[in-house]
Amino acid sequence: MGDDNELLGASEFIKDRLYFATLRSKPKSTANTHFFCTDDEFIYENFYADFGPLNLAMLYRYCCKLNKKLKSFTLSRKRIIHYTSYDQRKRANAAFLIGAYAVIYLKRTSEEVYRALISGTNVSYLPFRDAAFGNCTYDLTILDCLQGIRKALQHGFFDFENFDVEEYEHYERVENGDFNWIVPGKLLAFSGPHPKSKIENGYPLHAPEAYFSYFRQHNVTDVVRLNKKIYEGRRFTDAGFEHHDLFFVDGTTPSDLLTRRFLHICESAKGAIAVHCKAGLGRTGTLIGCYLMKHYRFTAPEAIAWTRICRPGSVIGPQQHFLEQKQHSMWVQGDLHRSKQKQQQLRQSRQQERNMARLISSVDDMSIDSTILKPPSVDENEFREEDMIPTQGDKLLALKGQRHPRPTATVLSFGSIYKSIALIMFCIIFAAFGRELIGKKKKKKKKYRLIFFFMLENCLKII
Repeated sequence: MGDDNELLGASEFIKDRLYFATLRSKPKSTANTHFFCTDDEFIYENFYADFGPLNLAMLYRYCCKLNKKLKSFTLSRKRIIHYTSYDQRKRANAAFLIGAYAVIYLKRTSEEVYRALISGTNVSYLPFRDAAFGNCTYDLTILDCLQGIRKALQHGFFDFENFDVEEYEHYERVENGDFNWIVPGKLLAFSGPHPKSKIENGYPLHAPEAYFSYFRQHNVTDVVRLNKKIYEGRRFTDAGFEHHDLFFVDGTTPSDLLTRRFLHICESAKGAIAVHCKAGLGRTGTLIGCYLMKHYRFTAPEAIAWTRICRPGSVIGPQQHFLEQKQHSMWVQGDLHRSKQKQQQLRQSRQQERNMARLISSVDDMSIDSTILKPPSVDENEFREEDMIPTQGDKLLALKGQRHPRPTATVLSFGSIYKSIALIMFCIIFAAFGRELIGKKKKKKKKYRLIFFFMLENCLKII
């Protein structure tokens, strides 16, 4: 590279193969080196002065792009250099992308990756900030984001081998529902519903009924409202969902009692929980952050980072400091909760062992025409609106609604075939072992009965 490019710093991720560099101007690729830049390809949609981190869909698309380059035959003998500009905001997002790639695909620790990013002549990176209007009071570093990615990866929150990027990008749009999974299958954050679906001042509003189909398909059983009453909660309960009101003021933090109630709802729900405030960002992200700290031992910065990567703009102003203050108590509560769960599981396991022992002891007395397949008998007897003054949530919703819509994506769903497989297995087992039981001598019948009823029991559980 010539002097015109003026290298500010470089990091090596794969020796003689993959590098990250900060350059003043666009370099030209050579016979031995391939340069590429994503500064103008992956662009953060800000609310105010916030500028990152980039969301999960952009990270996925970046990883696909880089994997394709590393596997390309034409680039196989070249050094690949992801370069960024001197723009501090773009540089921070570019560093986050390649750093997260190294955590996910190169299996590096967050600390190893961050050391590489700041090594040598590299200058420090601009920390990310919240989506509040005004001064920043809390810095979220690239290291925090990489640690959040690593923690989410460890707990199986995402897997880019089967990540549906079109679905993510479809439903994050205001016109399509404005929601994101933070803990897949457990916690979904969404914008607050309105009395009826309509377009108001160019902004799409959705009634509760607009969410029913998706919620049912994804086993959402509970809805938690954190803002004032805008729609009738009965519209959810009449449709078969549990609805909970846990109001606290927009832009503030929840009380200890309200936090405990929220966590109890999450721990008691039969399925997933959909949480909303007004914009589904501040209050919603704060309580979900508490759940992440209690049940997955996220640090406060990790919880904030992961929530923002999933749903940009989450956790605002004093809510960031609140999570820092609650981190230790959430960890202690989580340890106690897991200890109780472990004891309960141990008791259940012992009970199952006793039940199995009784089942095995009764096998000797069973015959081929046993009533084991007969079903057990069953005993038949056995609305206030928000204040007129626009709140933080109102402003964030308005900004989000001004974004240009993207083309909608087709979302596919797949049915389960486990029951069909189990039924086929049952038929095979019955035919094979039934024949063996009839033909075998008395001494061998006991052995075959044990095998037969053990396999039969497991098939019936699936069916």
